[in-house]
Amino acid sequence: MQQIIPGNHASISPNLQTSVRKLAINPNQWYVVARSNEVTNNPLAVTIWKQAIALYRDSTGKVHALEDRCPHRQVKLSHGQVIKNELECAYHGWRFNSEGECAAVPYLADNQKLPTCQIRRYPVKEQDGFIWLFPGNKEPNIEPNIEPNIEPMGLPEWDNLNYIATVSVIQTQAHYSYLIENLMDMYHGHLHQDLQAWAEASLQNIDEDENKVHAHYTAQSYYKIDKIWSISQLFFPALRRLHPEPLDVSYVYPHWVSTLGNDFKIYCLLCPVNETETKAYLIHFTSLNAFWRLHKLPVWFRRFIKDSLFGAAQKLLDGLVVQDVKMIEEEQQAFLQNPEIRNYELNRALVSVQKLMKTQVEKSS
Repeated sequence: MQQIIPGNHASISPNLQTSVRKLAINPNQWYVVARSNEVTNNPLAVTIWKQAIALYRDSTGKVHALEDRCPHRQVKLSHGQVIKNELECAYHGWRFNSEGECAAVPYLADNQKLPTCQIRRYPVKEQDGFIWLFPGNKEPNIEPNIEPNIEPMGLPEWDNLNYIATVSVIQTQAHYSYLIENLMDMYHGHLHQDLQAWAEASLQNIDEDENKVHAHYTAQSYYKIDKIWSISQLFFPALRRLHPEPLDVSYVYPHWVSTLGNDFKIYCLLCPVNETETKAYLIHFTSLNAFWRLHKLPVWFRRFIKDSLFGAAQKLLDGLVVQDVKMIEEEQQAFLQNPEIRNYELNRALVSVQKLMKTQVEKSS
């Protein structure tokens, strides 16, 4: 546990600051590349750290992920279609099975054999409403140098009937480090004004290891969900009253999670695209645990309530994203124009975050 000494400034060396903005990712982790409802039997093109991938469902509904490249003429397979559970190239109709092997060529002569060309298959899991993909060079649970029990971080609240979910997509022209630092730095609530859920954040301590950085803040919260009418605070600022709440934020590489008191939990699931582009999914959960009478109702009715209220915080969440993305992209542009200029940082959590990013990339090399 790293104790915080009031008034003691954090220190990020210029060399570390510069190198972090050019860091790759640790590919031996699970990343989120799409929502479940985005993937159908029509191929979907996604990119995870410069790797173009085609996602599709077969006739059983299972999701597959193949390198988005036809080895015949190097065009994108995601332009094609799924035929008999195989991904067909739009150009010449070559088809590839879920293992990435060439399975059919429509004009193959009787005296010709199928090409032995093969494209890469990616391990993929559908879990908690999202598609998780492992872009590493080795398959998890098989190669000895990969942890045998590595699993996607997951969202236990996704199917829990006591939580209402809202999802916002983050698309920013910036390195993923800027997004993570923004999320870990609770002092930036100043930016959000009426949209923020907290005030007067104060960093108390940091707990860190080679896989995570956990920062514990104290804060004043605007929201308290204890009565059915109190949910209206999400929409009417005049009804909010400040009260103290613990505010915890964690960078569990490569994703982020935050809890504010007992009522709110937020995840940010990352899909870094390249050095200057990041996609992420921000998922906000509002707890209904305080409503004990609700728990006695039939499960089908509770499911109806959960589904009906999906996206209830959309305007709030989208507003936060727009404000954050503007600042993050300005940071990125400032770095590109003047990479030698040093930032002055007072939040120790960001020093730990930058070290973790570098440690994870070095760990994978």
